[in-house]
Amino acid sequence: MRIPALAALGFIAAFILPVSAQGSLSRPLDGLDEKVQPQNFRDLSKRLMPAVVNISTQQTIAPNGLPTFPEGSPMERFNEFFGRDEDGFQRQGSLGSGFVISPDGIIITNNHVIDNADEIEINFSDGRVLEATLVGRDRDTDLAVLKVNSRTPLPFVDLADSDHAEVGDWVIAIGNPFGFGGSVSAGIISARNRDLNSGRSDDFIQTDAAINRGNSGGPLFNLGGEVVGVNTAIISPTGGSVGIGFSVPSNLVKRISKQLIEHGKVRRSWLGVNVQDADAALVKAYKAKGKGGVIVTRITDDGPADKAKLEVGDLVLSFDGKAIASVREMTRLISDAPIGKTVALSIIRNGKARNVSVTLGELADDDDAAGASTLPDMPASSNDLGAELQSMDDDIRRRFGIPKDVEGVVVTSVSARGRAFGKLSRGDVIVEVNFAKVSTVTDTVSRVETAMTTPLQPLLLRVKRRGDAGWFDQFLSIELAK
Repeated sequence: MRIPALAALGFIAAFILPVSAQGSLSRPLDGLDEKVQPQNFRDLSKRLMPAVVNISTQQTIAPNGLPTFPEGSPMERFNEFFGRDEDGFQRQGSLGSGFVISPDGIIITNNHVIDNADEIEINFSDGRVLEATLVGRDRDTDLAVLKVNSRTPLPFVDLADSDHAEVGDWVIAIGNPFGFGGSVSAGIISARNRDLNSGRSDDFIQTDAAINRGNSGGPLFNLGGEVVGVNTAIISPTGGSVGIGFSVPSNLVKRISKQLIEHGKVRRSWLGVNVQDADAALVKAYKAKGKGGVIVTRITDDGPADKAKLEVGDLVLSFDGKAIASVREMTRLISDAPIGKTVALSIIRNGKARNVSVTLGELADDDDAAGASTLPDMPASSNDLGAELQSMDDDIRRRFGIPKDVEGVVVTSVSARGRAFGKLSRGDVIVEVNFAKVSTVTDTVSRVETAMTTPLQPLLLRVKRRGDAGWFDQFLSIELAK
């Protein structure tokens, strides 16, 4: 599974007819109303089936320390039971779907279909089996490109312009669910731009066409026979289709596959920051206009943002002239921008607007996101936050595991009836109040009391918080008018 409650579709695929086609099996959609249900999908399915293929893989697993029983031994039969050969090796196979996008044998599938495979074979419906080589793969989008060599041109299909696909359009999926080869299911596009929290490039097409284990890597076609998406995942309590399937949109497939074919990997631009979403309350606390943006919470040393003198706490409102409403949107803008491009960021720092120019680098490794802790129900505190605060000392550091380089005021409890409930967590270290650094409880309480004189303006806190990846900065807005 790629994420909790998400079933990565198993593996399997369809078949291919004799390779006599010279042109694409896809047709233009000119004049075709995709929201009108066809009388049937017979001709469309028959035409497209040759371009959908079955992918089988083999993986050899080294001996795991269990004994291999010798030939002639009464226990010999257990070698086969454990799936081991005479040398103790295991052979594991899997099946998956894919589709041909060029007559010279370029095939698109999911990365999880071929992940860790030692051998990849493409099966065609005329009985031919061709060995495939891996051109490249991208774990973030779960896409992979394969190549087979054929003596004759292969039937292929085109990738659609998925930006033109709309909710309500009819689509068909072709694959081998549960091993039933060449199965066709029909449905509509149920939603666009779905974020499943499975990668930085999440932008799935949702469909109610039946997608099951065995459709992974297979195509989702529009009524013209163009591939509008690559079937990748489902949400299901049972492992079978409940009408909620997800496909990688074809425009993203075009961009990723082009890079995989040219470079063997995907090259993405990199800014070198961690950011958090800024809701309307945080934007207001920054004395900025608008309803969204992102706040810089961490800067990678010697990265593009560090070299451009960005600072933790900067509120980023636009990237290269495009307004930013969320972390997801900024991530896409960075990924789409060319490596080495100099872009302008519109930011708010210490309540003042300014522009910063950043030259984008190349992304090397993924950053782990950190999580937040839960809040206990404690008696109300006497301060206006409703949080018990304590100055930093050696005992507090040992108690909460606070590093020596973290300075500030420690939150030891939060009242369920206080203003900070749902925002501050036990163990948080408050380092700034409304952009001013604090180091004592008295200083913190004093600045909060000052902020209470303008209760319509949210209080902005910068805290250090402990997560799975270590300590990180978090920015919080506290509503005072209650």
